[in-house]
Amino acid sequence: MSHRALTAMILLSVAASVSAADRAKARKPRLDLRASPPFSFIPAKVLVTAELNGGEELEEFYCPALVWDWDDGGRSAHQADCPPFKAGTALERRFTAEHAYSRPGVYNVTVHMMRASRPLAAASATVTVHGIGGATGQ
Repeated sequence: MSHRALTAMILLSVAASVSAADRAKARKPRLDLRASPPFSFIPAKVLVTAELNGGEELEEFYCPALVWDWDDGGRSAHQADCPPFKAGTALERRFTAEHAYSRPGVYNVTVHMMRASRPLAAASATVTVHGIGGATGQ
């Protein structure tokens, strides 16, 4: 085999492995987080919605554990009890949680999506809570 042919084969092999890795990465859903309302006055009750967007129905995103960090010292977690994954099973793509803030401030709420104690994705949203006279206290 000539040097030129061998070089071409190596380049094609590398290109194929890179594009396969790109395809695998592109298939994963993206985790987004939004807070409602994003601005409020104390006492503030906030609903946050985490949503998996795009991607394929990958088993690693099936029945995840969620850990919510409210950025006020509070954390909460949720782990569903799901039947075993089967090919063609649709992912749950929307998760919600509520939290009450009793002090003014700007809070960076974060949700961590886990599977078997392994992090899958994380997303954040900002919540601004005003006190008396509109002050945020931070």
